[in-house]
Amino acid sequence: MQARELGRAFGLAVAEWALRERYPDHLISIVDAETVLLPGFARTKPAGTLGARPRPDFLLEAWRPGEGSRVFVVTVNGNHQAVTPKTSASSRTTYRQLARGSERVERFHLGQRNATPALTTSTEFLAAAGVTVHVLHTDGGVELPLRPAAGADSADTAIGRRTLPYVDSVVLPKELGAERHNAFLIPEKEFSWFSRVVARAHAAGQLSLAGGGGTVGQYLIDEQGRKHFSETAYAGTASVHDAKACFAGEQYVGTDQVFRVNGTRVEAFSGMAADLYALLAKGKVEEYRRRTYERRNDWPEPDDIDDWGASSIRPDGTALAIRVVPEPASSDDRSRG
Repeated sequence: MQARELGRAFGLAVAEWALRERYPDHLISIVDAETVLLPGFARTKPAGTLGARPRPDFLLEAWRPGEGSRVFVVTVNGNHQAVTPKTSASSRTTYRQLARGSERVERFHLGQRNATPALTTSTEFLAAAGVTVHVLHTDGGVELPLRPAAGADSADTAIGRRTLPYVDSVVLPKELGAERHNAFLIPEKEFSWFSRVVARAHAAGQLSLAGGGGTVGQYLIDEQGRKHFSETAYAGTASVHDAKACFAGEQYVGTDQVFRVNGTRVEAFSGMAADLYALLAKGKVEEYRRRTYERRNDWPEPDDIDDWGASSIRPDGTALAIRVVPEPASSDDRSRG
């Protein structure tokens, strides 16, 4: 793996851990920033893109039923630079990555400038010195409003597109020398809409992890790629919800991939608890969230799973697991049985 991919993994892990520590009674959802920005800021040429406009990598949402949610903007980077006493601050890759990350999180605002909390990470991967994750953070008190459990303003209802301004959208203090700043600004009057955008983007991501196929498209608009999930998926071109697994008595549905590592066949499974998958497949986002929160402490621990190798069960009911593919019984074994 390259530093970019590893930096994303470590950066998100640290960001999520930090939010779990701050909000221990909440669930933390991770959504791609571009996916949630496209409904409000997609360009017409080329269609369905944000162009080269700087933006954060991810949005993390801390939520629980019956309350408004908090959104954090996050950037993640990684590098393999070997730092020596002669390495100047200006030439240190981590510092440059943090500076660029700070610029990108400054391009997203909820309501007004500096109201949205942010985390910027840069991870150094050094063979001799180990792994170090550097983090910058800013506070913010903005909160998305509580959604109703059903009806037009709930996350069960499809979102519409908005045409929100990007150029000169944020007012700056006079002492900064400029009157306005280009940014992805979600005005307060659109908070309810944006809350639904985030919740539905997360639902699409959960189904994608489980190979949801056509069920994913119901949560997206055209600018977000709905057409991709509405078309027929041919074997080998996309993950399809076609696998089941039982972890410590809990049924999971999802998709799997089989590959070889040094000649050994290995199976990787990704999916989610069957009851939660069924709710999302039916378009019931709000009920899914209520049920997920109720079950957040119900899931198996990795030590309880005997017939798989490394595994990860998240509080939201999603699962990743890997194992060596069991060898089929030989003809002699079958005859003896």
